[in-house]
Amino acid sequence: MLEGFSLSRPCFQIIVVSDSVAEGLQEDISGELAKRVLVTKGFCVSSKVVVRNSYREILKALRSAESRVLVFLGGTGPGPRDITVDVIERVSWRCLPGFGEIFRKLAYEKIGGPAILTRTALCVLHDGKIAVALPGSPDAVSLGLDLLAQVVEHLIEEVDRFEGPHKLPR
Repeated sequence: MLEGFSLSRPCFQIIVVSDSVAEGLQEDISGELAKRVLVTKGFCVSSKVVVRNSYREILKALRSAESRVLVFLGGTGPGPRDITVDVIERVSWRCLPGFGEIFRKLAYEKIGGPAILTRTALCVLHDGKIAVALPGSPDAVSLGLDLLAQVVEHLIEEVDRFEGPHKLPR
């Protein structure tokens, strides 16, 4: 077994949505941070890709991903080029608003008013994959992944459960 993660835990793919990182104008700090955070928490990270703020590129990354959990970084704000959440929600089966709500509450406690401008989202896709969209700032990545790590395994159990008793979270 590889050091740092369990084979029974879900595997993640990190998708950085950034024109400047895709064009090589900025270093990918948040994607690398996300990778370190997830591995430290004992999760598998299958890959990390960088795409532009393009509906087509985001959708292609979403459809071609082989991991169970997709972590999108960037494109969650109110600006016209912030379309990550729009793409994910358009192809999702269900979105779970509590994730974004608690993320914004925790972020508000740290940074104040600007926290309400994020459209952070957690959605279940039609094929059972989980997609989360987090802001691209390092602090937001850490906060969002800490929150996601608390619920992701229970969420997968619930998504996969068609029959049988409801299991309480661990």
